[in-house]
Amino acid sequence: MRGLFVTATDTGVGKSVLSAALLAAMAAAGEPVRAYKPVVTGLDDAREIAARGAWPPDHELLASVAGMQPEQVSPLRFGPAVSPHLAAELAGTRIELEQLLDTARSLASGHTLVVEGVGGLLVPLNERETVCDFAAALRLPVVIAARSGLGTINHALLTLRAARAAGLDVRALVLTPWPRRPDVIERSNRETLTRLGQVEVVTLEHIRAPAPAELALAGARLPWAKWLRDG
Repeated sequence: MRGLFVTATDTGVGKSVLSAALLAAMAAAGEPVRAYKPVVTGLDDAREIAARGAWPPDHELLASVAGMQPEQVSPLRFGPAVSPHLAAELAGTRIELEQLLDTARSLASGHTLVVEGVGGLLVPLNERETVCDFAAALRLPVVIAARSGLGTINHALLTLRAARAAGLDVRALVLTPWPRRPDVIERSNRETLTRLGQVEVVTLEHIRAPAPAELALAGARLPWAKWLRDG
């Protein structure tokens, strides 16, 4: 399977925008791509809808740059803004890891697959398995989205530790959104995470609108081809 797994230090830190930028850049470069975010929650939550502003829900955003239907990107869609295991429980169903893996394998056939996780690595999918278990089973190189400002060092280093303990191959940490004029904290965070995390730290600029061309331009500045090749 060829592709990348995109996770994050927390929910709402920009992993969907990062995933969309990667997909758009790959597609613009002629790469046959598919997107997969197996579970999306919060579709009916008023606060989630307001927070998105002009941006569409994650599965619609990814579908728009991958040339897919939103329901192909996210087969499991839930209204409440809760953890996937609870969303499934409230809907009277259960998320099965093998089903997620089967869908990933099908989408990956003949394509480069960008898989976006749900929240952080230790978010539960059911009573026994987490997003980390899903990532480990896929065996794709991992890219981690993180905030650039205060608080990101602890969250990022904890995520790196959890990923490596599970045997995940972390290729990079992406700080986003990265300002045009980073302040002393942001510059220090980048240096500190590179040194303490022993990981490549790159940045993704603020993307103003969910236009494929704008996403592709930002994504083209990321070394995604190297991440794929090294994998």
